[in-house]
Amino acid sequence: MKVRIRFSKEGPVRFVGHLDTMRCFQKAVRRAKLPAAFSGGYSPHMIMSFASPLGVGVESEGEYFDLELAEELPVEEIKERLDQVMPEGLHVTGVRCVPDGKKGNAMSLVAAADYRVRFRSGKEPEGVLSDLIDRFMAQKQIFITKTTKTGEHQVDIRPFIYEMRAEEDCIFYRLASASANYTRPDTVTDTFLAFVTGREPEPFSYRIRRLEIYADQGTEEAHVFRSLLESGEQV
Repeated sequence: MKVRIRFSKEGPVRFVGHLDTMRCFQKAVRRAKLPAAFSGGYSPHMIMSFASPLGVGVESEGEYFDLELAEELPVEEIKERLDQVMPEGLHVTGVRCVPDGKKGNAMSLVAAADYRVRFRSGKEPEGVLSDLIDRFMAQKQIFITKTTKTGEHQVDIRPFIYEMRAEEDCIFYRLASASANYTRPDTVTDTFLAFVTGREPEPFSYRIRRLEIYADQGTEEAHVFRSLLESGEQV
């Protein structure tokens, strides 16, 4: 049995890195006495796959990982048993069964993600936020400098900002998040602030919260985004 598990990460635990979060869930699966499946060989490991690493310091309402079990259990029982043993700040919010033979794991399905950026007091850009965003998004191209193993490159991220809008005093984003076009919300926000203020943004000017992760069940011309908990056939 393969299940997809949705969880939130809030509060001080947001400063725990991705690898330690993985280890935390491995221990939680053991404490919950879930019949996890293990790989073979001389060094067997729990068969689990996380959808997308979350940056240190970023909170989230919608993180995912896939877990293989050696026997079938009701999904509500899996959710309750696992959530009961989670440390403060980590909560299991949903579980679904992934049908046998379904191609791809959570990581391979990731296509986009939603974020909310909230400015710290006194760090907001001057002016009407919605008007500033309209000016920024009116650009046909938005270049950033990306450093790779082969050096620095200019990359146009405008096609990868699927949505950007004001929500009261916050910014909402839907950004491309596949491995080939992963677009960081802090990079977009820093580029936006530099555009509207004409200077480099001050450190720690805002906080980021990831809201959801999506698979794309449409085409490049017409995206159809569905959360990883809802995408594909339901069981």
